[in-house]
Amino acid sequence: MTADEGIAQARVAAMTLIAAREADATVCPSEVARAMAASRGDPAAWRDVMPVVHAVVDQMLGEDLIRLSWKGRTLDRRAGPYRIRRGPAGQADRGLKTPPA
Repeated sequence: MTADEGIAQARVAAMTLIAAREADATVCPSEVARAMAASRGDPAAWRDVMPVVHAVVDQMLGEDLIRLSWKGRTLDRRAGPYRIRRGPAGQADRGLKTPPA
């Protein structure tokens, strides 16, 4: 799998998990990594894809597709533990657009 394919997979995994929840619900980044690892046939390797998940979270945050929070407080950036929820741009299209190449 190429780096671009990993990024695309992480975007889809994150937005799919978020879309399956209530509008104000959150997702743990490890859930995204676990979904990616399972789809690759190696569920135990979820920690290996966490760097990709973190990179995609930073990208999607910049695009307003997601918001980050921890213990009910909104975070401006990813630092320490965090959870992911829908952002303004992720409400309408669920952020499942293919990223530009």
